Amino acid sequence: MAFKHFSRFIASIALSTVCFIASAQSYKPPVFTDAYRLKKIAATFPIIDQLYKDYATKNHWPGMVYGIVVDGKLVHTGGMGYTDIDAKILADSSSDFRIASMTKSLTAMAILKLRDEGKLKLDDPAYLYIPEMKGLKPLTKDATPVTIKNLLTHTAGYPEDNPWGDRQLAVSDDELLALYKKGISFSNAPGLGYEYSNLGFATLGYIIKKVSGKTYEEYINENVLKPLGMTHTYWEYDKVPKTKLAHGYRWLDDKWVEQPLLHDGAYGSMGGLITTVEDWTKYMAAHIDAWPPRDDKETGPVKRSSIREMQYPWDVSFLNANAKTPTGRPCPTVAAYCYGLRWLKDCENRVYVGHTGGLPGFGSNWNIMPAYGIGVMCFANATYANAGAANNMVLDTLLTLSGIKPRQLPPSAILDQRKNELIKVIADWNTAKSSGIFAVNFFMDYFPDKLKTAATDAFAKAGKIITVGDLIPENQMRGYFIIQGENANIRVAFTLTPENPGLIQEYHLDVVGR
Repeated sequence: MAFKHFSRFIASIALSTVCFIASAQSYKPPVFTDAYRLKKIAATFPIIDQLYKDYATKNHWPGMVYGIVVDGKLVHTGGMGYTDIDAKILADSSSDFRIASMTKSLTAMAILKLRDEGKLKLDDPAYLYIPEMKGLKPLTKDATPVTIKNLLTHTAGYPEDNPWGDRQLAVSDDELLALYKKGISFSNAPGLGYEYSNLGFATLGYIIKKVSGKTYEEYINENVLKPLGMTHTYWEYDKVPKTKLAHGYRWLDDKWVEQPLLHDGAYGSMGGLITTVEDWTKYMAAHIDAWPPRDDKETGPVKRSSIREMQYPWDVSFLNANAKTPTGRPCPTVAAYCYGLRWLKDCENRVYVGHTGGLPGFGSNWNIMPAYGIGVMCFANATYANAGAANNMVLDTLLTLSGIKPRQLPPSAILDQRKNELIKVIADWNTAKSSGIFAVNFFMDYFPDKLKTAATDAFAKAGKIITVGDLIPENQMRGYFIIQGENANIRVAFTLTPENPGLIQEYHLDVVGR
């Protein structure tokens, strides 16, 4: 009797599953269009405006501008205060702010473009391009030479050089080379640890010049800024229209004291760029557009794969087990440095990519979340203004209030095919071995009688089946789907082998709450 009851149960599930498969071909879950997504995000703008303004006021920022970027478009911007206190010029999205170390990723992008053109290798010792570095005395006799990749990731072994580096902006190439001729001090052997170095990125700027035959400014202008349409971005402050240039200030003795602007020089490649919210949106869009990997035609100044390489966490710099969200919720984070970019992953596996900037008179930050297709930027004209803290509050608020989810990758054809084939097998595990969808390891690691029992128990707990959800890909060879029941849901996850076509090597079926 028990066997007959079990058989009838499996038969009913099999019949239902056939119906589910048929309906799954025509059933389309609600699709949150870009307009719907943007509407949810736009609803947060009044709160975001207030967050920025309250933070700027509290921290004595004379002027500030900010922007929200969604799917590569500037969807909201705001500003407060003045770019020039004496002239009472209001700050807005067309105001030009010096963005300091946000410049570094442009220098890194130029290096990768030269690499892509076959003109240098990231593992090359830097002395191949700057002979003056050949004579550097290493920290230890067994230390490796400083490579271009070391310079990109702040692992050259140079000592952290803030705020000394911030005062070097205008030095000449000859002065930079003289520093190397005299010899520099190392804090670590190259490749053994992260330590932030402005000297390292000034060195990259000179390497761009040696390899391309053009100054780093000319090369970046021609190969990055111009192709992106960044026509209001400058290296030299006296080239900026006077009504657009943000002056820098320091809050001292309860008043604003204007800080002198440094001219562009050898260290500009580490922190000299001057830009607007409107222009920087175009650069952020290039970084957002690099995701996901796809077959589309390349349209950016560098390959999408090179931009993703820029965003990869090459050197883990810090684990903060005691980190908290802006609202005080415990949320550990791990941080790393990429190529001219900072990377952070929080306790919910959300990834943030961007960079801060700070100079006497200025503070800035930009952050994108590649999986979500969103980003924020904030520029202020106060010395070392902590724009990153403001942006963190804004991103946390935007995500919490809008409830938006990461952009969903489409599943590969083979992943979708295996899902539909697996549904049939789940309904009747007697067909598993003859189905041809399982890898050679499967029946040594899983046993049809136990899988059948697990499925029976799961469907009993789920009750009447309502629908089978779409496949959610975790990558192109692994994913899961939800079978929705009246009383509970069933989560089915599986992983395919590296074979072509891939076969199911791993499988999990779990009852989950609704």
